[in-house]
Amino acid sequence: MKVLKGISDFVSKWMALLALLVAALALFEPQTVAWIKTSWVNPLLGLVMFGMGITLTPQDFAQVLKRPKDIFLGFVAQFTIMPLLAWVLTVIFKLPTALALGVILVGTCPGGTSSNVMTYLSHGDVALSVSMTAVSTIFAPFMTPFLTWLYAGKRVNVDVMGMFLSVVEVVLLPIVVGFVVRMLLGDKVEKVSNVLPGISTISILLIIAAVVCVNSEKILANVGVIFLVVMLHNCGGYLMGYGLAKLCKCDVTKCRAVAIEVGMQNSGLATSLALTRFAAYPMASVPGAIFSAWHNISGALLASYFNYRSRKAAESDDKAETAGKTAGQSASC
Repeated sequence: MKVLKGISDFVSKWMALLALLVAALALFEPQTVAWIKTSWVNPLLGLVMFGMGITLTPQDFAQVLKRPKDIFLGFVAQFTIMPLLAWVLTVIFKLPTALALGVILVGTCPGGTSSNVMTYLSHGDVALSVSMTAVSTIFAPFMTPFLTWLYAGKRVNVDVMGMFLSVVEVVLLPIVVGFVVRMLLGDKVEKVSNVLPGISTISILLIIAAVVCVNSEKILANVGVIFLVVMLHNCGGYLMGYGLAKLCKCDVTKCRAVAIEVGMQNSGLATSLALTRFAAYPMASVPGAIFSAWHNISGALLASYFNYRSRKAAESDDKAETAGKTAGQSASC
C-alpha cells in the first residue's frame, strides 16, 4: 500500500506536467497511445467520480445549509459565467459547429474535481470549494443538458433527456455509490482513499490520450485556434469568477475558491458527452480533452501565484507588527 500511495502522490503532484506530456505524445506520436480506446472514457470518468464520492462526508453537505449565500453565489457563477463565455468565444472566433459544440459542452459542465486541491494550495476557502463542486455536480444532470440546448440548440440537435441520463450514469451514480461506500465502511476506506487521487489522475491522463490520439490530424490543422479558445475560456473563468466574488464583497479566501471553481471544469464529462451524445461531430470531444490538460497547468500556476500573494501579505503583517512593537518601545523610553 505504501508503494501505491507513493505512486499516487507522485502522479498527483506532477499532474499538470504529465497531462502536457501525454497530450503532446498523443498529438505528435499518436501510434504510441493508439491502444487506449475512446470507449474507455465513460468507465474512466465513472472511476474518477467514484473517487470523488468516497471523499465526500455529511459535513460537506452540511456546509450548504450553514452558508447558503456563499454556495448560491458559487452556483450562479458556475452556471452563468462559463456557459456564456464559451458561447461568446465560439461567436468571436467563428468556430465550426463541432468545435463550437465542444467548447460549449465544457462551459456547461460542473466544476472539476482538482479544483479542491488547487484551492487548498492557494490558501483559499477549501470548504466552500468542496461544497461548490458537490452542489454543481449534483445539479449537472439538469443544468448541463439545459444549458447545452440553450447555447448550442440552434446549431445541433440536443437530446436533453439523453444527456440527462448520461450525466446521471457517468457522474451522479458513481458519486452516490462512492458516498454510500464511505458511509458503510467509515474509516476503513481511508487507506484506499489515499491512492484514489492517483487513480483519478491516471484516468484523466488516459482520457486525454484517447481523445487527442484519434483526432491528432484534425487538432494539428486547427491547433492555434483550439488552444487559444481553451486558454481564454479557462483564464476568463478565473478572472470573472474572482471579479464576481469581489463584487459581492467576499473575502480573499472565498474569492480564490470561487475563481478556481469557476475556471476549472469537469472537462472529462464534456468529453464523455461529446463521444456518446454527439458522435456525429468527432471534433466536439477535443476541447474537453485539451481543457483537461490545460486547466491543470493553469490551475497550478494560479495556485502558485495566490500562494505567493499570501506569503507577501504575511510578511507585510509581520513587518507592520515589528514596526509597531519598536515604536511602542521607543515611546516607553
